This record gives sequence, structure tokens and C-alpha cells, in this order.
Amino acid sequence: MSAALAIAARELASFFRSPIGWVVMALYLLLSGIWVSIDTIRPGEPASLRIFFATSQWLLLIVAPAISMRLLAEETRSGTIEPLMTSPASDWAIALGKFAGALAFLVALIAPTLVYVLILALISDPDPGPILAGYLGLICLGMLYLGVGLLASALTRNQIVAFLATLFFVLLLWFATTQGAAALGPPWDAPLYALSVSVRLADFAKGVINTEHVVFFLAASAWFVALTAI
Repeated sequence: MSAALAIAARELASFFRSPIGWVVMALYLLLSGIWVSIDTIRPGEPASLRIFFATSQWLLLIVAPAISMRLLAEETRSGTIEPLMTSPASDWAIALGKFAGALAFLVALIAPTLVYVLILALISDPDPGPILAGYLGLICLGMLYLGVGLLASALTRNQIVAFLATLFFVLLLWFATTQGAAALGPPWDAPLYALSVSVRLADFAKGVINTEHVVFFLAASAWFVALTAI
């Protein structure tokens, strides 16, 4: 565990030492801020950040692969993967440390958006339940995307290939479990709906924190981290 924490700290620091980390953070905050200013604060309408969370779910389709694409692909390309693999850290510690570092950066990226909550609280009286559930849903979704991206980054030395592989897999997951399930109909749609990210996120958007959904995202993320280690 100490090795995994050391790798996570090193990975988190590397995001702030490279331009890609600041560019990703700036673009996410810019785009989410635009949507908040346009669609969130409207006189006479309920005070919520539902539009922000819905927009962020789609922004994570780009943000999460951009974060994860360099995790192992860059190590392989630059040749630093050999010293890392021959270090006392196990393969599991490396995979877990890389994932934890990327997740910590994602949390740091989302953290500045708490100012939207402050602004909303100053001008209205928002319900904290849906806001808390919305942020939890974003973190859970980001964990899943980062897990997929970590595995993709382990399979190639090209960051662009890792980015596109993660993006295409996530899009396939979205459409297969929604459009595909609707096209198949019962009883074949049940397994697809069980894997549906959008169905589970719908409850978070309503302010419902279902432990079943949280466990699903945790288990799916852990599965991709385990595949990376293997």
C-alpha cells in the first residue's frame, strides 16, 4: 500500500507539472462554467445544478480519457516503464497507484466547481441532497472512465490510441446499454440495463444515493484496474 500511495502522489504531481493537466482543467472549468451561467440561474425556476451535472457527464467523455491516456502509455514510450516494473512495487501497486493518482487529479479538477454551489446558496435556497448525489455520481462515473482508460493506456505506447480506445469503448457502452437494450426488448434487455451507466446516473440526478449503484461503479473500476495489473 505504501508503494501504491507513493506512485499515486508522484502521478498526481506530474499532472500539475505538465501542460496537459492545466489545459484539461481549464477547458473543463470553462465549458462547465458557460453552461452554468446560461442554464442554471434562471428567475422563477428551482435552484439546482442538474444542468451542470448533466453537462459534466458528457464532458467526462473527453476529460477522463485525456487524463488516463498518459498513465502507462507515456511510461512505455519514454522507457521509464522498465525501472518502474523492476522496482519493489508490485504490478498491483503500480496499477492501483496510477489509478489513484488519476482519480485524485479528477477530484481536484471538479473541486473548483463547488463555487457554483456557493453562488447558488447565496442567491437561493437549494436542496443539498441532489447536489451531494450529483457530485457523487460524477466521481463514480469518472472512476469507471479512468479504469477503462488505465487499461487502454497499458495496452499501447501511443497516447492518442489510448485516448481513442477509451472514448470508443465508453461510447459503445452507452449506446449498447441504452439503444441496444431498447431495440432488443424483454427479456434480453435486462442484462444490458443492468450494465447501463445512464440508468444508474438517473437516480443520482434525482438526488437518490443508491448503494447498489455505488457498488456497481466501484466494482467495475476495480475490475479494470485488476485487468491492468494482470
